[in-house]
Amino acid sequence: MTTTTLAVLVPLLPFLGALSGLLLGRTAPGFARPLAVLPALASLALAAVVAARQGGGDPVDAATELTPTGSVPIELALHIDGFAALTAVVVATVATCVQIYSTGYLRDDPRYPSYAALVSLFTSAMLLVVYTGDLMVLLVGWEVMGICSYFLVGHYWETPEARAASLKAFLVTKLGDVPFLIGLFALAADAGSFRITRILGAVAHGGIDHPTLIALLLLAGVAGKSAQFPLHTWLPDAMAGPTPVSALIHAATMVAAGVYFVARLLPLFEASQAAMTVLAVMAAVTMTGSALAALAQDDIKRVLAYSTIGQLGYMTGALAVADRGAAVFHLLSHGAFKALLFLAAGVIIHAAGTNSLAAMSRMGHLRDRVPDAYWTTTVALLALAAIPPFSGFFSKEAVLGVAEHVVTGHTEHAPAAAGWIVLLAGLLTALLTAAYAMRLWLLAFRGSGTEAPDHGRQPLTMTAVLWVLAVPSLALGGFAFRVLPDWFDGHELTPALTTSVLGTGVALVGGIVTYATWRHTTAHATRIPLGAVAAHPEGDAGRVEAEAIASHEPAYGDVAYAADPSDPGRLLLGRLHRHAAVGFHLDAVYSALFVRPVRAGASLVRFLDREVVDTYVRGAGTLPRWLGAAVRRAQTGNLQTYVSALLAGTVVLAVAAVLVATGA
Repeated sequence: MTTTTLAVLVPLLPFLGALSGLLLGRTAPGFARPLAVLPALASLALAAVVAARQGGGDPVDAATELTPTGSVPIELALHIDGFAALTAVVVATVATCVQIYSTGYLRDDPRYPSYAALVSLFTSAMLLVVYTGDLMVLLVGWEVMGICSYFLVGHYWETPEARAASLKAFLVTKLGDVPFLIGLFALAADAGSFRITRILGAVAHGGIDHPTLIALLLLAGVAGKSAQFPLHTWLPDAMAGPTPVSALIHAATMVAAGVYFVARLLPLFEASQAAMTVLAVMAAVTMTGSALAALAQDDIKRVLAYSTIGQLGYMTGALAVADRGAAVFHLLSHGAFKALLFLAAGVIIHAAGTNSLAAMSRMGHLRDRVPDAYWTTTVALLALAAIPPFSGFFSKEAVLGVAEHVVTGHTEHAPAAAGWIVLLAGLLTALLTAAYAMRLWLLAFRGSGTEAPDHGRQPLTMTAVLWVLAVPSLALGGFAFRVLPDWFDGHELTPALTTSVLGTGVALVGGIVTYATWRHTTAHATRIPLGAVAAHPEGDAGRVEAEAIASHEPAYGDVAYAADPSDPGRLLLGRLHRHAAVGFHLDAVYSALFVRPVRAGASLVRFLDREVVDTYVRGAGTLPRWLGAAVRRAQTGNLQTYVSALLAGTVVLAVAAVLVATGA
C-alpha cells in the first residue's frame, strides 16, 4: 500500500472500532475488549510504518476537494512531515496502552463498552488533527475530542463531581473555541484557503493582512484546549473521570492538540511580535502558577493535573521563542512519562479499591504493596523533574536552551523579551517541579498515612503497561536529541552547557530542600485528629486552619488522621499554601466576573418573561375569554328568547330610524 493509504487507515481504524463498539457493545459485550484493543494496535503499527517511510524527509501531501463551497474550498488533505509522523506514533502508543490498561482497570464496569468506544473515537479524532492538512477537517477532530472528553470525564455520572467536571470542561473549552473558530475563518479569508501549506505560503509572502488579530483569536482556542492560563481551570477538576482517561487526555490527546496546532502554524505567530510576547507571558504565568498549585495539592491526580498544565507551559514557551522542534520534543517525552504517572496512580487507587486513596495524606506503606507502581513512578518522576539521563532532562533542556539563544541574540525569530520571560520562568518552574515531584514520591510511598486494605494483586494488563512506558521515560531523551533534528527541520537539540547546569542545579536544589523539609516535619509533626478537620470541609484551605488550631498530640491508634503531618508543602509555601491549594481562587474570580452576572441576567430575563411578557399574553387572552363567556350565556337554545330578542332589536332600530328622520 502507498504511504497515503496507510496514513488514511491510521485514524480510520480507531473510528471503525468505536463505531463497532457502540453498535455491538450492548448486544455482544464479549467483543468490547477486542474491538477496543485491536484497532488501536493496528493503528499503532500503521503509524510506525508511515513514520518509517516518511523518515524525516519531504512531507507527504495529498488532497481531494470535499465539496464545492463557492468560495474557500474545503479539502480532505494529508500533510505528514516529521512532526506529524512522530506525534502520531506517540498518540497511538499511549492510546493502545490506555486501552490495554482499561481492560483490567474497568473490568467490572457495566459501561465499559461505551467507555472503550469513546476512547477509540477520542484517539481517532486526535490522529485526524495530527495528519490532516486542512484546517476545517482539523476543526472536526478538535471538536470531536471536546465532546468525547465531556462523556469520558463524566463517566461516573452518578457522582456530582463527575457531572460538574464534565460540564465545566466542555464549557470552558467552548469559551476558547468561539474566538478560535472566528480566527480560522479570518485566516482562511486572508489566505484564500484552509490548506495549511497554502496558508504558510501566504504568510511567507506577506499575504495575511491581520496576523496579530488572527493569532490572538487562535490563541484563545489553544488556551482552552491545552489548559493554559487563563482557561486552564477545567483540567484539575477533570480528574473526576477514570484514571486511564486522565492519562489519555494529559499525555497524547486534547491538551496536546493546542500545542501541536501552534507548532503547525508557527510562522503565522512569528509574523506578530505582539502575539509571540503574549504567548510567552501566557506560558510563564501558566508554568509557574501551576507548579505552585501542584505543590499544595493533596490529591495525587490533581498534582499530576497541575503538573501537566506546567509542562504544557514549557511547550508553549518553546513556541514563544520560535522553536517548534523543542516544543514537540518535550511533547513527545512528556507523553511517555505523564501517561506512566497517571497509570501508576491508577494502580495505587485500584490497589486500595477506592478513589479516596487518591489523597496522598492518607497513603502509607505502599512501596511493598505496589512495587511495579513504585519503581515506574520513580522513573517517571525523575523524568518529570528533568534529572539526567532521563528523557525529561533532554526535552526540558531543549526548551531552556532555545530561550537562552534568544536572550543572547543568536536568533531573531522571537523578541528578546519573550526569551527572558521563558528562560526565567522555566528555571523557576524547574525548581518547583522537582519540589512537588519529590513531595509526591515521599508522601505516596513513604508517608505516614493510614494503611488501606489490601485488595489483591493488580491485573497483568495494568502493571505490564507501566513497564512498557517506563522504557521511553528513561531512554527516549538520550536517543532522541541525536536523531530528532533530522525530523524537526534540522533544529539542534543537543543540551547546552549553561542551561543544563542551571536547570539541573535548580532541580536538585528543589528536590533536596523538599526532602530536608520532609525530614524536619516528620520529626516535629503534630498529629491532627480527623474531627478537627471535619469541621473545616473546605479542602486544603480548611485543613490548614484546622491544623493551626490543633494543640494536642493524641496517641497513635486512638484517632484517624485526616492529613499527613509530614507534608512539606505547607512549610515550603507558608501562607501561600492555602491560596495555591485552591488554584489561587481563579474559579472564585470567574464566578464573580462571569457566572454570577450571567445567572443574575438569566434571573432578570426569567422575571421579565414570567411577570411582564406573560402578563400581556394572559391579558390578551382574558378579554376574548370574557366576551366569549358573555356570548355563550346568550346562546340558550330557546326559540322564544331568540324571537323576542329579534323583535326587541327591530323595535330599537325602528325607534332609532324615526329619531334620525325627525332630527333631519
